[in-house]
Amino acid sequence: MAFDSKILDGMVIFSEVITAGSFTQAAENSGHSTSYISKEVNKLEARLGVRLLNRTTRSISLTPEGELYFQQCQQIITTAHEAVSLLSGHQLEPQGTLRISCPVSFGLSRLRPILAKFIALYPKINVELELNDKKIDIVADGYDIAIRASRVQEDSSLISRRILMSRGITLASPDYLAKHGTPQSLQELSQHQTISYSYLKQPGIWTYMTVEGKSFYIPVNCRFISNSPEMELALCIAGQGITRLPAFNLHDELQTGQLVELFPELPKIEIGVYLIYPSRKHMSSKVRHFIDFVMQELGDK
Repeated sequence: MAFDSKILDGMVIFSEVITAGSFTQAAENSGHSTSYISKEVNKLEARLGVRLLNRTTRSISLTPEGELYFQQCQQIITTAHEAVSLLSGHQLEPQGTLRISCPVSFGLSRLRPILAKFIALYPKINVELELNDKKIDIVADGYDIAIRASRVQEDSSLISRRILMSRGITLASPDYLAKHGTPQSLQELSQHQTISYSYLKQPGIWTYMTVEGKSFYIPVNCRFISNSPEMELALCIAGQGITRLPAFNLHDELQTGQLVELFPELPKIEIGVYLIYPSRKHMSSKVRHFIDFVMQELGDK
């Protein structure tokens, strides 16, 4: 990487403008004139070769490029403050707003019981938790960290740390099986009513593994498709069809006999639950402490 002695120039001023909400307020906070603040931001944009802010006489707003740059600036500035604090012999207490994206089912079943403890441990961290199953862009959407469940991680530019492993299970209720019969082979699934997850790439095709470890695909008749695993589970218990869910979505439905696992002899497809974040570099204290906390509370032992 080429040496650039000016790479940090204007970063703090730019971040202060966004945090303060205006050039005038940023000038007052920093002790500079408004014209000085404006010139520094202009020089920063010229050096980067992109427009970071949309300006009107009454307001400012971030461009998409400015949003990306601002998120990274915040991390770098926080890290710099931590470094100064460590050199002066004081440990910086984690603080600020922590934005988290998490699947609904995992958030309710696993994250909810431990969040109160995290908030109590770190009173200066404000948590914004978005429970949503759809795929997000962590950086562009402004999240510090996301929790996601999947077989593979597709974006190699992000850091993934596995919390735990689960497995996919094919399920039906005793009432459904009594009425429609129990499928004796995977191929028979196409003759049954199924309940599928809408965020799968192909909700109408279910993937299984052979004993040799090879994938094969079964087309299914989707009677109901939903983006909610909770709804899938409820309809399956109500006898409305066969479904497939990660084991972490279940409570005691198998133990109590509300549901029956189909094809238990087949190899299980493993589903990892991951903490995903933009980079190990410039990681803020609030993110680092949240990662350590979740791994301690929920990580595979």
